[in-house]
Amino acid sequence: MEIEDIINYINDKGKYSNEIHIVGGLHPDKPFEYYLDMVRTIKATFKDKIVKAFTSVEIDYFSKISGRKVEDVLVSLKDSGLDCMPGGGAEIFSTETRNKICPEKIDGDRWLYIMEVAHQNGIKSNATMLYGHLESENDKLEHLERIRKLQKKTEGFLAFVALSFQTENTFMEGKFAATGVEDLKTIAVSRIILDNIPHIKAYWVMLGEKLAQLSLKFGADDLDGTIIKENISHAAGSKSKEGLNIDTLLDLIRSAGLVPVERDAFYNAIKVYQ
Repeated sequence: MEIEDIINYINDKGKYSNEIHIVGGLHPDKPFEYYLDMVRTIKATFKDKIVKAFTSVEIDYFSKISGRKVEDVLVSLKDSGLDCMPGGGAEIFSTETRNKICPEKIDGDRWLYIMEVAHQNGIKSNATMLYGHLESENDKLEHLERIRKLQKKTEGFLAFVALSFQTENTFMEGKFAATGVEDLKTIAVSRIILDNIPHIKAYWVMLGEKLAQLSLKFGADDLDGTIIKENISHAAGSKSKEGLNIDTLLDLIRSAGLVPVERDAFYNAIKVYQ
């Protein structure tokens, strides 16, 4: 997609949003300057919107295709208008399990290193863990402990997102995905272990609306946003809607006995819905 097309799409679909979230594959032809121009143009066009963009996997790729150090890549993106980063690409840090589910991706050490450099340069981020595939209980605990350790060092993680693996159109198609009990247990344990990360997200896109609502009673304090269109988990068979309206989110939170608060990517309150 060309930069002009991206701007037109945001004007059409995201005019009322407060965050622009950008992740993608590793394009074989686009140079690093394309991504700098993208961020710079988006930020110049939509000055009031927060740009959250590029996983550690993409940052590593930008470093390779540009011949720049990771720190140089991150500083250049920040100078172009990058506000913060998503937490994707962490998957599971266990080398043995990671080599089975995503051998082509950077390893866990590299993911953590890139996040550490980002935090040191004033770029905050989320953190994630993908579960419900081939991981063991020890794999999950090790993953959470390593995120906790980095947070203790940098205080750069804004939120943690436990991502429930969607099996359709994957190497695990036909096998059972994580159960609702596992989903809730993972969120609850994450909240206990990651006591130094301020927010735990219940990502309704992967959990479904009802289970995400219940997660608010198991340690989560964030349902994510309305979302205009989500492609990744739906391509893997997620049955949730591609987007929710504000009224639906308000009802989910209120009927759980909680007060809805609209926030930005940095968890600054925009509006409290009494």
